[in-house]
Amino acid sequence: MDFSFSREQVFFREQFKKTLNEVVAPHAATIDHEDAFPHEIFKKIGNLGYYGIRYPQEIGGMGADCTTFTIFAEELASISVSFAAIATMQCLMGTDFLFRFGNSDIKERVLLPAIRGEKIGTIAFTEPDCGSDLGAIKTRAIKKGDEYILKGRKLWITNAEVADFVTVVATVEPSKRLNGLAFFLVEKGTPGFYVGQKIEKMSARGSITGELIFDECHIPASNLLGEEGKGAQYLESILSEIRVMIAGLGIGLARAAFEAGKEYSRQREAFGKQIGNFQLIQEKIAEMETRIKSAWLLTYYAAWLKDHKESAVKEAAMAKLYSTETASFVVDQVTRIYGSYGIANEYPVERYFRDARFLLFGGGTSEILKTVIARESLKK
Repeated sequence: MDFSFSREQVFFREQFKKTLNEVVAPHAATIDHEDAFPHEIFKKIGNLGYYGIRYPQEIGGMGADCTTFTIFAEELASISVSFAAIATMQCLMGTDFLFRFGNSDIKERVLLPAIRGEKIGTIAFTEPDCGSDLGAIKTRAIKKGDEYILKGRKLWITNAEVADFVTVVATVEPSKRLNGLAFFLVEKGTPGFYVGQKIEKMSARGSITGELIFDECHIPASNLLGEEGKGAQYLESILSEIRVMIAGLGIGLARAAFEAGKEYSRQREAFGKQIGNFQLIQEKIAEMETRIKSAWLLTYYAAWLKDHKESAVKEAAMAKLYSTETASFVVDQVTRIYGSYGIANEYPVERYFRDARFLLFGGGTSEILKTVIARESLKK
């Protein structure tokens, strides 16, 4: 069994880490504090080509595999979960369906600028009364002649306030639930498309989250991405990759918190010695590192399965579940090592503690993931 990364993957990690330390790290605390979209940083990363990491080189991408994309997510979250949420949305959920189903005009006008960081994208699933149950989506798409009319509200949408375009999930036939869903491209400035309330949140604060409203929003029929009724199938086809990516985010955040905890345990003294010499602190260190390594192995195994065209439904769910819960466990333990300083704004562990909560919901809650894992296990 080979647990090593390829030379290309090692090189990518080293170079990307260097880029993040130069471009993002100096501003990580400010992004969180100001709770504003970091436009300049977003453009700098785009200029370097990273938003095309998953896409073919012939359209300006890097043609990277799932393992490399997971490295990308891990390193992002080790610096800033806020910016990680922005960047991974741009690379995957916000642009994937444009790449797969958009016509040549959409690709030229929307997708390619997005890959270059010139346009900001997002995806809109969640509604006020609909989260995990996508079959309950109420946003309607009504076909009339050579256009669709969208009616509905979306909530908890990443980049809602700043997005230049959004992939909207709507139902063309509510009675069919999951079999009635479809994806549509809606661009900023389209009549009937409005940005609603901003959601003030404690986690991933630089990733602006809010409401989108579609009030008799008319779009060309050519903005249908794929086929009517196949939206759930299309989502299922990338769901495992989404979960592996979020698992990578969990590893990155847990790793950053763990390193901070180790360093503090070496520096802080109590009762005449470093607190890292106390057995109960050592127990925390041992437990955290064991969990992080376990999450790491599970996550990159799921990525390996994806790269080898194997089914990773169960493994991706396991990875997302375990990695994000591990991140929550680790940040809690690290704030305990810091004591009262763990909730002080001058230390990044306070931000890590808040950001860990953000990772628990996207791509499936822990409760939904356990259901998926059990269902997959009972198939055999």
